[in-house]
Amino acid sequence: MTPNIALSLTMLVFLATYVLIVSEKLNRTVVAMSGAMLVLLLGIIDQKEAVRAIDFNTIGLLIGMMIIVGITRRTGVFEFIAVKAAKLAKGDPGLILVLLASITALVSALLDNVTAVLLIVPVTFSITDKLGIPVIPFLISEIVASNIGGAATLIGDPPNIMIGSATGLGFNDFLLNLFMPTFLSFVVTIWLLKLIYRKALKAEPESRNRILGLSEENLIKDFGLLKKALFVLVLTILGFMLHKFLNVESATVALSGATLLLLLTKEEPEDIFLAIEWPTLFFFAGLFILVGALEHVGAITWVAKRSLELTGGAIVPTTMLVLWLSAIASAFVDNIPFVATMIPLIKDLGQLGGVQNLTPLWWALSLGACLGGNGTLIGASANVIVAGLAEKQGVSLTFRMFLKPAFPLMLLSIVISSMYLYLAYLL
Repeated sequence: MTPNIALSLTMLVFLATYVLIVSEKLNRTVVAMSGAMLVLLLGIIDQKEAVRAIDFNTIGLLIGMMIIVGITRRTGVFEFIAVKAAKLAKGDPGLILVLLASITALVSALLDNVTAVLLIVPVTFSITDKLGIPVIPFLISEIVASNIGGAATLIGDPPNIMIGSATGLGFNDFLLNLFMPTFLSFVVTIWLLKLIYRKALKAEPESRNRILGLSEENLIKDFGLLKKALFVLVLTILGFMLHKFLNVESATVALSGATLLLLLTKEEPEDIFLAIEWPTLFFFAGLFILVGALEHVGAITWVAKRSLELTGGAIVPTTMLVLWLSAIASAFVDNIPFVATMIPLIKDLGQLGGVQNLTPLWWALSLGACLGGNGTLIGASANVIVAGLAEKQGVSLTFRMFLKPAFPLMLLSIVISSMYLYLAYLL
């Protein structure tokens, strides 16, 4: 097969897969797996390349945290937190939305956005069930908050870890340089989401009074299990914070925590493994293989190179192009291979293109890749996880339902980032 034919076929399969996912006429996991199998059957990539394309660090992280959260859920602690949060907000759904989104953003910055939504979404369902209000506004807010919060630190989102490893930029560098644009994006975005969903964020006085009258202490079902789960959760969180110093991947930390909790609780693995969102994991695997095929035929590299050639290496237009290209690309394809492609290209601008200061380009790549994940329902791991958790609860968070508010808000966050980068580094 000639390179041009391979490129054309890969693009055709990718676009067809994406159209079917957006149309929601077929199950998205089945569609992603079908696309992945097609590129294998057509001989675009072989099985070894397909396996290498799957990001097992992401898969392992998800499995480990799903097991920990699944066991922890049995203690009733999520219902406890739900009632506590509702009481703190005096039962006001709008304040609860802001509170949960803020917690999600903070946890995403300190850990990672996938872990944040796995911890917060069960709490969200408990609160909305008790108040008798729609859960969708809360889920969309938490997805958006998780990606914005994850953009703020070195460990919050995989692209930042990759950029940090390639450049030597540390935790404090990311926090000091990216806190302001992410904070401003968060404040504006959550305020607008609260405004958009204001009609849905109203609870009947009886529901508010009922939840305020609940005794949260009675919701804890098993204190012994809770102690073990919290002990392991704290160890896992410490592991996430220190994993670069310990020289272990985040998946190893999560799976070690899950294994320890299974040992301590002596739970039957068959029962616990039911808490794992297997369809979501297979969806990710399918997408990873598809994007791996795009990378193999040179599609991602071609787009990145042609785009950077447009600016001729001038720092202001190049920075803006990297930001916007990263954001749009990351809304539609996985940001990990895209960032992996962009890193050497940006380095080449310094070595061959004569660009003296690459710092604005690294921050542009980080902000674009992380914030761009808010563009579509498949733009980031956290988005897909929340959609899967919602589906398990009988709630349909569709592609279009998410796209309508989230894509414009993503563009607004990139506008804010553009202004910040220009004023801070390019003026």
